[in-house]
Amino acid sequence: MEADSKPKKSGARLCCVCNQNRAALKRPKTLEQICRECFFAVFEEEIHQVILENQLFKPGERIAIGASGGKDSTVLAYVLSELNRRHNYGLDLFLLSVDEGITGYRDDSLETVKRNELQYGLPLKIVSYKDLYGWTMDEIVKMIGLKNNCTFCGVFRRQALDRGAALLKVDKVATGHNADDIAETVLLNILRGDIASFNSEFINIRFSLWLMLGCQNLNKFSTYAYFKKLDYFSTECIYSPNAYRGFAREFIKDLERIRPRAILDIIKSGEDFRISTTTKMPEQGTCERCGYISSQKWCKACVLLEGLNRGLPKLGIGRNQGLNSDGKKDRKRDSRTPSIESKQCGSLEF
Repeated sequence: MEADSKPKKSGARLCCVCNQNRAALKRPKTLEQICRECFFAVFEEEIHQVILENQLFKPGERIAIGASGGKDSTVLAYVLSELNRRHNYGLDLFLLSVDEGITGYRDDSLETVKRNELQYGLPLKIVSYKDLYGWTMDEIVKMIGLKNNCTFCGVFRRQALDRGAALLKVDKVATGHNADDIAETVLLNILRGDIASFNSEFINIRFSLWLMLGCQNLNKFSTYAYFKKLDYFSTECIYSPNAYRGFAREFIKDLERIRPRAILDIIKSGEDFRISTTTKMPEQGTCERCGYISSQKWCKACVLLEGLNRGLPKLGIGRNQGLNSDGKKDRKRDSRTPSIESKQCGSLEF
């Protein structure tokens, strides 16, 4: 048999976009096999189109990017800075980080953020629990233990981001949340019987939701960070193993193995929730102590902080009674508000 009649071995698949380079991954959304360079271009262009279609930014706006040093916030900072330069959005971008005071974790991740500041040319602002509240998470964990520590961290972190944004005088805060984070929050609200939070939380995360999920690809940020060889921090928080959110995360992952669209379906369900018109909803006001947004006389952060300072760390946790404006227990009313675990535990940091 002649040599040219032998069957030829099939070579590597070529990118279906450029048809020149070797395919490096398959897009879950379209099942197309594309190369790295085309993936970068498609990924960035889709985010650009989402920004334009939803009018997320206006020229001259000041935007703070919540930067933890993790892959999601790092990709967000890199892509926004690139698109801002390439398409002339006219935005003033800043990195905003929160130092919770977790030795061996946050101090290391902040070193990554400081490198990102130089790499992307974005000014960095760091606000710390110690400066804002007089406590670090290390000190809080020593008092409260590992059972409810994420409640403290989440409540304090959410307020710290808002206070940092106020210091920077920004118009919007962009956070690096992905579909998994949002689906977990929907499930946690259901498990806690806290359906009322759907109204407020989905309004607050709309900016992140559209920006992060424009492509509806659940793993793109991880892939982008890996292929781009971005400088990010990947260690989990040392205090998060017992977080309630972790159980929701495992459940959702099991669902995803059975039905890949499960995460998007959960998010859609959360958006479609409607609260009965006869249900009495909490009215938004301001904390009498610190002036922060609150539906009670004292915001959740002030209640938790009062408990720490008085040596009663479980004050304000779960269904425990809260405090009235005189600093006394309010036995007539349950001032419970939903706890928002920190991004390190996989939750939303608005």
